[in-house]
Amino acid sequence: MANALQSMTGYARAQGGVPGISFSLEIKSVNARGLDVRMRMTPGYDALEADIRRRISKALARGSVTVNLNVDREGEGGRVVVNHEALNAVLAAINEVSSHHNLPRPTPDGILALKGVLEQHDAPLDADAEEQLSAAIFAATDVAIADLQIARQAEGAHLKDILSGQVDEIERLRELAAAHPGRNRDAILARLKEQIADLTATGAGMSEDRLAQEALLLATKADIREELDRLKAHVASARQLLADGGPAGRKLDFLSQEFNREANTLCSKSNAVDLTAIGLDLKAVIDQFREQVQNLE
Repeated sequence: MANALQSMTGYARAQGGVPGISFSLEIKSVNARGLDVRMRMTPGYDALEADIRRRISKALARGSVTVNLNVDREGEGGRVVVNHEALNAVLAAINEVSSHHNLPRPTPDGILALKGVLEQHDAPLDADAEEQLSAAIFAATDVAIADLQIARQAEGAHLKDILSGQVDEIERLRELAAAHPGRNRDAILARLKEQIADLTATGAGMSEDRLAQEALLLATKADIREELDRLKAHVASARQLLADGGPAGRKLDFLSQEFNREANTLCSKSNAVDLTAIGLDLKAVIDQFREQVQNLE
């Protein structure tokens, strides 16, 4: 499964502990242009953040990833300390409000009850216990990352089926356009004669050379062979990327833009209403393809 397509959406959870301490770790990811890892950790465990980030960066290429680590010290109250920075900010705000409004000042217990003013710090662990806890958290992180990858790969397999079906539809519409009777020589000549007649009627005094230039321009505009050839090549590239797997989202997104460019040109060159309709159907499928590609790593 190393080269499987992955969605950027997934969730995993792991838990563990050492004597007297338990913890839970959650990882969830959603779509993003790059890899963005955000950490929410129980205070006092920030030293583990860099290693957890490194493990995630090694496993994932893209996605907005949120990690929640909650650590619970069983039967350990720890000690309560005042966050003086938060307290000073609260007192400054109280003084500012009091200077403009005749309000009663809050009581000390009310101030201390405000979030962030008091912090509970667990008693420090000895070196052996701290090392065991860190090892257990890193092991749980690896388990959660592996489960997250499995979840993202399962969603990626589902997306692959959807995208493959859309590529098949793009190819079908491309073949319809290639076989359209408006592309045969007689149809192009008939349309060309009609347009030249319009030019002659509206362009009194137009020289033979100018008429020849206009005729060449009209014939070139009606020729969609290059667009059809490029669509065929893009279909082959899309299928190869889907088959190869891995972080293919960015490449497929670029390819969807190339698909759309050819569909737009095909519509602009169309010399028949139903050929234009095929081009519009192509654009609709390509838009759906690009929308699904945004979910891929």
